[in-house]
Amino acid sequence: MDEQVLVVGAGPAGLAVAASLRRRGVQPLVVDRGSAVGDSWRARYDRLHLHTPRVQSALPGLPIPRSAGRWVARDDLVRYLGDYAAHHGVEPRFGTVVRRLDLVRGGWAAVTDDDELRFRQVVLASGFNQDPVLPRWPGRKSFAGQVLHASAYRDPAPFRGKDVLVVGAGNTGAEIAADLAAGGARAVRLAIRTPPNVIPRQLGPVPVTLLGISLDYSPAWLADPLNRALQRRFIGDLTPYGMPAPRAGVVAQARATGVTPTIDVGLVVQLKAGRVQPVAALDRFEGRDVVLADGTRLQPDVVLAATGYTRGLDDVVGHLGVLDGRGRPLVRGAATAPGSPGLRFVGLSNPLKGLLLQIRLDAGAAARAISRELPRD
Repeated sequence: MDEQVLVVGAGPAGLAVAASLRRRGVQPLVVDRGSAVGDSWRARYDRLHLHTPRVQSALPGLPIPRSAGRWVARDDLVRYLGDYAAHHGVEPRFGTVVRRLDLVRGGWAAVTDDDELRFRQVVLASGFNQDPVLPRWPGRKSFAGQVLHASAYRDPAPFRGKDVLVVGAGNTGAEIAADLAAGGARAVRLAIRTPPNVIPRQLGPVPVTLLGISLDYSPAWLADPLNRALQRRFIGDLTPYGMPAPRAGVVAQARATGVTPTIDVGLVVQLKAGRVQPVAALDRFEGRDVVLADGTRLQPDVVLAATGYTRGLDDVVGHLGVLDGRGRPLVRGAATAPGSPGLRFVGLSNPLKGLLLQIRLDAGAAARAISRELPRD
């Protein structure tokens, strides 16, 4: 085999894996469907900042510069990723899409649009947010207004003076709703199917995601009563402002549904000021009307769907039995699934401790395992 290790993805996870491998003397081939390092982050909305602090967000082998501040902005992260690739000598092959992986004698066959490549080991690190999901709401084609996925949102300027319905109260939907309200939208409603656990970004001087590190290892029965007390103290009761109470605690909800808490970076202020109005989930479209699950009819100018992404893994490895019912890898980091030796996943989970910290841990673990398994010269 000409190449021993394939790393799919040149975002934070792929770069971290490649850098960790190179530090162990393994030269991987890194491929990415985009055109440059950090493409997926560069395309996100303007006000985006990491929800984990700088010290919790650095990839292995290079700190994020102090000049980026505690909460790293989108453009600073993109710059850091470019610097990280250069620092570690990682030169991805861009414009390459891996369509399918198959186990073959001695390793793996990766099918791309142009070729079939062979590798002893493969790490899928193509990103948690790969392909936008726009639900197939009944009657959507009849709607006279505009329907956009949140991936198309950049800033509130195009929406000034408009009535906007944001669908989804996760971190993206909550932050976009707050951005729209502060940026001059005439009305902003937030359609909620799963009531979120809203938590502060920090407790006094302590970033809340630092506390989240322990939550990944704590039983829900122990952690969630404390979480509820902190929510009452630092966020308060949001039900008087129309926000439905969450059905489960932070840890229980995350483990049952994969839904992590909504970190408040402006939503609560806009809720209390009446500039964001929570409403029931979007059920269907009927001509000019948007019909909600409780029967309410609205006529927004724009429906902005913060309805998440798929990991895009089903076509690539779905036939291998390495994914669960939601398309999530059954293993991560150093582990491999039964029947798929040498295939690993990094950066495709959504942990309470923060994605970038998990990437740092899993990239190192995967690199150590791979270096042990590769044949020695």
